[in-house]
Amino acid sequence: MELFRETHIDFLGKKWLFIGLSLVLTVAGLASWILKGGLSYGIDFKGGAEMRVRFQENPPVDEIRKDLGQKIKGEISVQPVVNTGAPELLIGTEIADETALNQNRELIEQALRSMFGGGAGKVDLNNASNDEVATLLRGKPGVPEGEDDLQKLVAAIRDHRIAKGGLIRSMDELTGAGASPPVIETLKQNASLGKFAILSTEVVGPKIGAELKKKAILATLYALGGMLIYIAFRFEWIYGLAAVIAVFHDTLITLGLFSLTNKEISLTVIAALLTLVGYSMNDTIVVFDRIRENLKTSRRGSMTELINLSINQTLSRTILTSGLTFLTALSLWIFGGPVLEGFAFALVVGIIVGTYSSIFVAGPILEFWNDFSNRKPAVASGPNRPASIEKPAATIEKSGTDKPAVNQPAGKKKIVRR
Repeated sequence: MELFRETHIDFLGKKWLFIGLSLVLTVAGLASWILKGGLSYGIDFKGGAEMRVRFQENPPVDEIRKDLGQKIKGEISVQPVVNTGAPELLIGTEIADETALNQNRELIEQALRSMFGGGAGKVDLNNASNDEVATLLRGKPGVPEGEDDLQKLVAAIRDHRIAKGGLIRSMDELTGAGASPPVIETLKQNASLGKFAILSTEVVGPKIGAELKKKAILATLYALGGMLIYIAFRFEWIYGLAAVIAVFHDTLITLGLFSLTNKEISLTVIAALLTLVGYSMNDTIVVFDRIRENLKTSRRGSMTELINLSINQTLSRTILTSGLTFLTALSLWIFGGPVLEGFAFALVVGIIVGTYSSIFVAGPILEFWNDFSNRKPAVASGPNRPASIEKPAATIEKSGTDKPAVNQPAGKKKIVRR
């Protein structure tokens, strides 16, 4: 399928416009990076805890953020999670050391209980552990006397809560979990049902976060280095250098836009960046491969014309693949919610930047190198080398006495001195 059969766009004639745009974006990103003291890293890299909390009703996000900010030191992030079927929040906190985790968790639970909890002094059944529920029921009327039977009842209550999405709205619901009326009555008297439930807690220590950051940087550099070696072997070293510079350009601009928009770098963002490294490289290689084919078949025109021809010939393929991938990434960005926002934003920006870098960054590098090479003095001719410099009309020949003799022009007599 081809959208364009024959186009004659002078892409390299517009290279300075896009090179200037790249320089502006790069400088702006680096300036933001330096002024803010570096990139903003997520909990994956700087260490911290992240809780996923479900609520019965839409919670007041600003009030929760303000209340937690007064009780917990360090950065607090409170983000709504969409498209889950119930109101949910992701609450993230920094931890300076491992011992601060439990303390922060307790502070978050206390803050949530004060705003959404049930009766004071009672066990919150929506957030109680199995041991807490078993302790509450043990020895009460109607509760099985055997420990095994008690644990089965507690597990049935837990499974019912999970089936309800983490939230039990009424004690009477537990009839379906096998709880007898005396058990339900005991729970009504000694337990409460908070309007929130902590679904999960993820923890990353500061040491692990620093190690993940180091490995993420190394993974990106190893990917670029491996591609440089392969392309230099498969094509020529200048092709590999041009492709790696273009991909490095894409990564640098994408990270700069993350800094300018105050978005966090997480492990999913690193996954998106590595995806873009391969995607942009593939797009560049398609153009380079066409340039190599045209070099074998075309004997006319300059290198600039040949690069323009190759880009025009692959334009339809570039628009189809990049366009469809861009629409998919854009849908993730718009409808994916805050959990996928960083990943989708990196893909959207990277696809745009990667597509034009394959044309307006990698192509001009080849053009500049070709112009530079043609200015060098020519060397001995050979395969794929420029022709050698022509010899002058008068050449030096060896005489019988090993003395040089100058060849005389035709039609003239040799003068001999006696």
